Amino acid sequence: MAKISYGQSPWLRGLPARTRPAFPPFRGGLEAPVAIMGGGLAGVVTAYAFAAAGIRVVLLEADRLGGGATGRSAGLILADCEGDFLVHEAAVGRRAARGLWQATRRAALDFSAAIRRLGIRCRLEPADAILYARDPDDTRRLKREAQARRAAGVDASWLTARSLAALRLDGGGAIRTRGHARVHPYRACAGFARAAGQRGAVIFEKSPVRRVLARAKHVELVTANGTIRCDTVVLATGDPASGFAALRRHFTTTETYAVLTPPLPASVQRAAPGHATILQDRARPPHRLAWTPDERVIWTGADQARSAGRGRDKVLVQRGGQLMYELSLTIPAISGIQPEFVWDVPAARTHDGLPFIGPHRNYPRHLFALGLGASLTGAFLAARILLRHYEGKPDASDEHFGFARLPR
Repeated sequence: MAKISYGQSPWLRGLPARTRPAFPPFRGGLEAPVAIMGGGLAGVVTAYAFAAAGIRVVLLEADRLGGGATGRSAGLILADCEGDFLVHEAAVGRRAARGLWQATRRAALDFSAAIRRLGIRCRLEPADAILYARDPDDTRRLKREAQARRAAGVDASWLTARSLAALRLDGGGAIRTRGHARVHPYRACAGFARAAGQRGAVIFEKSPVRRVLARAKHVELVTANGTIRCDTVVLATGDPASGFAALRRHFTTTETYAVLTPPLPASVQRAAPGHATILQDRARPPHRLAWTPDERVIWTGADQARSAGRGRDKVLVQRGGQLMYELSLTIPAISGIQPEFVWDVPAARTHDGLPFIGPHRNYPRHLFALGLGASLTGAFLAARILLRHYEGKPDASDEHFGFARLPR
């Protein structure tokens, strides 16, 4: 039996050196109109967007590009917002909720299109998504959700229990949506970093920012070996960095857990659902299932508050066993198969599940991309919104992703 790799992301382990670009640490002094803190997907896609628009930009990553939440994610580009449309509609009204969902869908579609246009080799595979319910009460609620989406002009097709059975999925009903995709998340990040560099962005790794000093006419980023002076700083670190403690109360730090199976035998593949789809159940927290090109299953869920370092190994073993048991309820034929990888995905979540993207009134000359959630779509959405804010051309829907929606 193969040994289980605990705590290691399959996307990062064993990468050939040629597929993992290296950038120097920052030293000395530098001036640029825009400096970005954070070298995950949100940071590098934002660097690409600004550089492609002709804006000189510098990016600082504390460790290695794509080595944080991006390289540990499930690799899903989701075209739906986190949470239910009905909840968003109740909070902000139908028109604004439609704007939120349509902006997210456009970002997902354009993200995939940009990957193709730039020739980034990251195993991009388009996919539909199926959000399914099992018990009768949840099925009725999900059907009302589908009706609300269709009434607002948001993509949603209803699948009956019979349709789910034909897909080898046990459930009372489901919503099927289009425009999603699966990718190798690290390779997508590395590809956008290369594209940003080709357009003039300057990227540094192993360069943690120790202090952010807001001056009257500029911002200074102080590292161990130098200082960058910029007109605008973009914080794309997932959750607020040190120096932004006042923002931390708006986020809950969590961990999602993930398992990846070995390549599954043909008998299991024939009995399993979802080869061309991304599956999500209605559990709280939800589980997601996706297939990789080499016939493995990635299964995520079992969210909890971020664990302390000392108990981490025990938590990974426990969550891995829990996830494989829960996966066997969806794919009974997988029972007895051990995962090849078990790992955690750090996340910072907001009160309503939507990211905070844009300016904050208490931080002049700052732009933020925080709480982007489990989907990679938030990175592309953030890059667009941030560029529009920088150029003074925000869209009407941008305000609903901003800090103005904070509960008072």
